[in-house]
Amino acid sequence: MSSFPLLFDLGPHRPTTREIADTVKAGGTAALTEAERRADAARYQEVTCRSALNRVEGMPFNWTLNPYRGCTHGCHYCFARRYHVQFEMDSDDEFASVILVKHNIVDVLERELDRPSWKREQVAVGTATDPYQPIEGHYRLTRRSLEMLARGRTPMGLITKGPMIVRDVDVLLAHARAASSTVYMSVPTVDEEAWRRLEPGTAHPLQRLRAVRELHDAGVNVGVLMAPIVPGFSSSRDKVERTVKAIADHGARFVGCNVMYLQDGTRTHFLKFVEREFPKMLPRFERLYVRKYPPTEYRKEVQAMVRVLQQRYGLTGRKNADENEKPDHVQHEAEQVGFAW
Repeated sequence: MSSFPLLFDLGPHRPTTREIADTVKAGGTAALTEAERRADAARYQEVTCRSALNRVEGMPFNWTLNPYRGCTHGCHYCFARRYHVQFEMDSDDEFASVILVKHNIVDVLERELDRPSWKREQVAVGTATDPYQPIEGHYRLTRRSLEMLARGRTPMGLITKGPMIVRDVDVLLAHARAASSTVYMSVPTVDEEAWRRLEPGTAHPLQRLRAVRELHDAGVNVGVLMAPIVPGFSSSRDKVERTVKAIADHGARFVGCNVMYLQDGTRTHFLKFVEREFPKMLPRFERLYVRKYPPTEYRKEVQAMVRVLQQRYGLTGRKNADENEKPDHVQHEAEQVGFAW
């Protein structure tokens, strides 16, 4: 029987995130047979996204952009852990070991930015997972997305713990010429012990601050977020002051802060981590986090301490992320990462 070959090679089928969720629900993450395991022991599953810009409500911004879902940084306090359950995966090990890669996000973003209805509103990059986690060195989706945002003259703010961002200083400067642009480097603390315990997959805090210095010297609008400050780990006066001083010494234009909050899957994961590694601390965390936020009085005390240190070290050019205090029930999730556009 004669056969008729395809005129075009359509390439392998990449599932949508909905299809991924259905697959995992039926057979667990072991059913993701196309996920590629790399040297970091994480598995990377390419997916097809239907939209690049995601509309959000109740935030200081209306649109987010996240080329990856899941994050090998594995920070125990990360608020984005709870989002992994959308894909029928857990907020514990699978958040840091099964990463979804939106392989077509740049093409989709280009189409969305070219729509006549696009009003060039602010886009927050990296709200769900870090856009400069190590796999970005391979896929370069963040870099290419920033190029599209620059071409589309769309303002953006980007948050990361990844020093790899210095690779893209040329794109950041091009974007700044086209639209407003701010980089937020996340450095919750420079304390070695707290960093090792809380952020097992991240670059050293001083490596991140050296990236801040390099970006600043190149002319990028860059500041630092001490977010979150974690009670009992990084909240002492000495640790906070050492961190603020280091931030000032490395040329940050501003510093923002917030105290850790715990919600849904993140709460479950973090309390299990404390129970396993620091069992004597667990009762204190359970008392402090009866609700997702610690008591307002505690947060105000930490914020007041940071404001004093901001003044001491010349970092008062920008408001603290929590300067305008809101009742617990209307606080933004975005305040976890300190976005203050």
